[in-house]
Amino acid sequence: MPRKLATVITALCLLSVAVNVIAQPTRYVAGTHYVEIAQPVRTNDASKIEVVEVFWYGCPACYALEPLLNSWESNLAADVELIRMPAVFNALMRIHAQAFYVAQNLGMLKTVHGSLYDAIHLQRKRLANEDQIFEVLAEHGVARAAFDRAYNSFSVRTGLNQAENRMQDYGVQSTPNIIVNGKYLVLTSQAVRSHAEMLRVVDYLVERERTAAGEL
Repeated sequence: MPRKLATVITALCLLSVAVNVIAQPTRYVAGTHYVEIAQPVRTNDASKIEVVEVFWYGCPACYALEPLLNSWESNLAADVELIRMPAVFNALMRIHAQAFYVAQNLGMLKTVHGSLYDAIHLQRKRLANEDQIFEVLAEHGVARAAFDRAYNSFSVRTGLNQAENRMQDYGVQSTPNIIVNGKYLVLTSQAVRSHAEMLRVVDYLVERERTAAGEL
């Protein structure tokens, strides 16, 4: 095949691919697969693409999402940060959120996060008060004095207040919800029917944010 003809054919093939890509509709659409937050919320680290999971330990859907989210987190790129944030809609959820921040204060969140879920969903414990929360943490070697200090600490109260404020800023009304870079809210819906699909929408939005940052 003459060299010039081969070059022309290659160029036409590349053009055809480009036209097909342009012609394809966007895979995920605002208002259908995710919600654009009216007033974007400032993230903790501008150098990262922040992904926030808003959850509740008592939520069966959150419990079902957890293993998928753990697997997803294990493959995160260096420019993406996953942050878990407990939802606070009522008194019981506030106690569960307090358990989260106590574990964080004690530096053992990764150790007890799954245990708090299991206590509710496998062991059928309500975790409705301070003593019941302590029982779970005590199984991991937490002393009562250390627990009490953390439970009543300024950092735990601050975490609870910030979570309540962020929920309002994000417009969260259910769990689980995932917020991408303070701009987009993703939840299961008629268009996003599974947790796996929910995470695929998150991946799409992460890549969208990465591309936008590269164009600045």
